[in-house]
Amino acid sequence: MKKIGIVMGSVSDMPVIEKAVAVLDEFGAPYEVRVLSAHRTPEEARAFAALAKDEGFGVLIAAAGMAAHLAGAVAANTTLPVIGIPCKGPVLDGIDALLSTVQMPSGIPVATVAVNAGANAALLSLQILALSDEALAKKLEEKRRRDAEKVLAADMEVRARFQK
Repeated sequence: MKKIGIVMGSVSDMPVIEKAVAVLDEFGAPYEVRVLSAHRTPEEARAFAALAKDEGFGVLIAAAGMAAHLAGAVAANTTLPVIGIPCKGPVLDGIDALLSTVQMPSGIPVATVAVNAGANAALLSLQILALSDEALAKKLEEKRRRDAEKVLAADMEVRARFQK
């Protein structure tokens, strides 16, 4: 399985990244986590993205708050799929990061998940890799089945409690 590259703009994004890492650990997926800034370390961020394919990565996840240019800066330097995670910031509750991440110019796409949605970014990266990995695809199907069973069990409990 190819590695998943995860880059965050600052360590303040760590709680969001930890959600992604927990999902990747659940699936036994290989990953590497970095702290690189589109603004404070632009050359290092560019190099990470430009070399990612040669270094065995199959998907990149970029998490950043506020101006949130990291996903776009990464996507501009690779043809690998890039998933942006807008992170909640102190001023506009993550809306600024969401708009910065989702509003990419034509030709440089970034898939964007919800604000602080590290788990969904990890799942989307796994779904992309599962296109060429049948064992991973089966693990994802099994997770969906388990998640559905939990909801149906909760439904039965609620119905039993409130049925008149």
